[in-house]
Amino acid sequence: MTTKIVGLKIWVRGIVQGVGFRPFIYGLAVQHHLTGWVRNTSSGVEIEVNGSQAGVLAFLSVIHDNPPPLARIDELRSQSCEPDGYTAFEIQSSQPKPGDFIPVPPDISICPDCQKELFSPVDRRYRYPFVNCTNCGPRFSIIKDIPYDRPLTTMADFKMCPDCQAEYDDPRNRRFHAQPTACPICGPQLWYEENGKRLGEREEALQLARLALQAGKIIAVKGLGGFHLACDATNPAALEELRKRKKRSDKPFALMAFDLAAVERHCQVNPAEKELLLSRQHPIVILERKPGSMVVVTVAPYQHTIGIMLPYTPLHLLLLEPAPDFPDVLVMTSGNLSEEPIAFEDEDARNRMGELADAYLLHDRPIHMRVDDSVTRVVDQHSYLIRRSRGYAPDPIQLPNAVPSILATGAELKNTFCLTRDDYAFLSHHIGDMENYETLRSFEEGITHFERLFRIQPEVITCDMHPDYLATRYALQLANEKDLPLVQVQHHHAHLAACLADNHWKTDEPVIGLSFDGTGLGTDGAVWGSEFLLGNYAGYRRLYHLSYVPLPGGDIATRKPARMALAHLWQAGIDWEADLPPVEALCYEERTALRTQLTHRLNSPSTSSMGRLFDAVSALIGVRQAATYEGQAAIELEALADPQESGSYAFDVTDRLVNPAPVLQALISDWRQGISLPVLSARFHNSMVQMIVDVCKIIQQHEGVNTVALSGGVWQNRYLLENTCQVLQRSGFEVLTHHQVPANDGCIALGQAMIAAKTTISTH
Repeated sequence: MTTKIVGLKIWVRGIVQGVGFRPFIYGLAVQHHLTGWVRNTSSGVEIEVNGSQAGVLAFLSVIHDNPPPLARIDELRSQSCEPDGYTAFEIQSSQPKPGDFIPVPPDISICPDCQKELFSPVDRRYRYPFVNCTNCGPRFSIIKDIPYDRPLTTMADFKMCPDCQAEYDDPRNRRFHAQPTACPICGPQLWYEENGKRLGEREEALQLARLALQAGKIIAVKGLGGFHLACDATNPAALEELRKRKKRSDKPFALMAFDLAAVERHCQVNPAEKELLLSRQHPIVILERKPGSMVVVTVAPYQHTIGIMLPYTPLHLLLLEPAPDFPDVLVMTSGNLSEEPIAFEDEDARNRMGELADAYLLHDRPIHMRVDDSVTRVVDQHSYLIRRSRGYAPDPIQLPNAVPSILATGAELKNTFCLTRDDYAFLSHHIGDMENYETLRSFEEGITHFERLFRIQPEVITCDMHPDYLATRYALQLANEKDLPLVQVQHHHAHLAACLADNHWKTDEPVIGLSFDGTGLGTDGAVWGSEFLLGNYAGYRRLYHLSYVPLPGGDIATRKPARMALAHLWQAGIDWEADLPPVEALCYEERTALRTQLTHRLNSPSTSSMGRLFDAVSALIGVRQAATYEGQAAIELEALADPQESGSYAFDVTDRLVNPAPVLQALISDWRQGISLPVLSARFHNSMVQMIVDVCKIIQQHEGVNTVALSGGVWQNRYLLENTCQVLQRSGFEVLTHHQVPANDGCIALGQAMIAAKTTISTH
């Protein structure tokens, strides 16, 4: 009896290019005795198969249930078609379609197979710093356009040797159509420079860099998405010199260790943290430092955690290869001066880092798009992003519904931008603080690249309300030039909307939004930051917030927690007694000027900032009087908190205002009695948790809302976040937190886009 042959046409949308999808389909078709073809298009992958009904159905089932590990299927459609008499299954050439687009895969850390080849003396890629395959290697950082084929990447000028070409053309090989594939004969090469002179190439270059690191030198290393500055993390003199040159007095440095065993020599690592370290993204993970670690304490001053990652490229593995007397952990910090974007082009790096680095380890594979390292930590056994960049971007956030094409320009600090199309939000990699021309240029270049890559022509522009933000000015100018609608979004509403989108919130039901951060312009002209909102994508009502307090000197107060502490005491009617730490920290003249400033409200806008309250408490009990980086006072306050302490103080909650005056008075009283800083810190944090739950219960009683969304930089405080979630959940609330994007201002652009989409749809 002859088996009836049927035909099926399949369309797959999602992250299905550059992840081994076509060879996977080829092998699957052969396994099920199917004929036909598969090809890339500008919108995904198309497949046509002929075969038995059972074979075709089994084939479709495996695609749906067990795609390749790096693939992400967002849509799978199929329809019957007439069999076309194919005699074999083949992989056809890519078919570009004008206007179509696909998600682009992020850069992926080296896979186990490539790592094995890297250290195998019998392999032709032995110790080759650019080994990669379909399952790993550079993607986003080298792609110039779609479809993702070698001529449209920075590998276009590297002509493959016959051996590499044979692998590239073989559907059964794991390097089939691996666009960055190369070997020592035909691929990129390494060299070492000192004082403008090339002193060594290939393996010699690597060994010269290792000798320099061993000798305490600072090396600029060209990596995957830009330059790192590397030095021995166990050498105090090297650390001190790096801080001096980089003009970075206290902010923690990221570290890199060769393997998990090396990380565990320096850090406590639980199973969830281990999984995160070893994930395909290989992000920086914030871990508890072990007391006996040889890592210099000035890597992360005044903290009991350090941020550490595993090598994600073959070059990093070779650089950190264990050897006698070679450090098992290196500082691997962004290659830039403080507040500038990471350098990613050779000449720019030489110009900008000439005063920072003693030498350079360079290679000739161009980087098309700079990408910083991602930063994460584990909260409640789940990954919690602090900075979303390499390994994650430009993975799209899938939205609950289709939206217009929108450009959202984000916030001033920790900027990301966002472009939307259909049901995708393409949130950019980390751009940084928009405080200088270099970062603005990086921002503009990124937007141009995303628009080209994802075939997006924005129909709507959206931005923050603050008129002085560079991102806002850019949006205003662009909307004017292109005659496009402009939607300006209140900062804390954007936080709420971002958390909803992050949780795929589909309904118009309002939630209680706890948008807690350092700063955001409010609709009344004050600086907001402790907002209990009731809202959704369409709008919000501001129900509760901290009592207003003057912000003396505006942004200056963010760098002077002592000034913030005295402003809070002044507002609360508490005397500036001479023995209080913030009073001692400021000289008589500065205190006199500050009192005048507060009394006459000179350059002292009103603020309800939760971040500034944390700063004030940190200064009040003697933790931090002057900050050298954003959030330092609050971070150091959290680091001190005793997890065993259960005591707390009571905020005064009346007339929709949360007054911290009783808490400040109680803290001073306990401090005078000699209560330790860890106990004082914990009591303040516990007071925050109790106040939050109390206010949420009041809102619940009046509004009948049972869901709470937590967003804003304050929610990077792990002690506060974990305890708040636990108590809210015990009280019967559903709690939404961030999963795919950071809680800090790195999520703002996503929230702006969702609000603008709702505004645009409702006005049409």
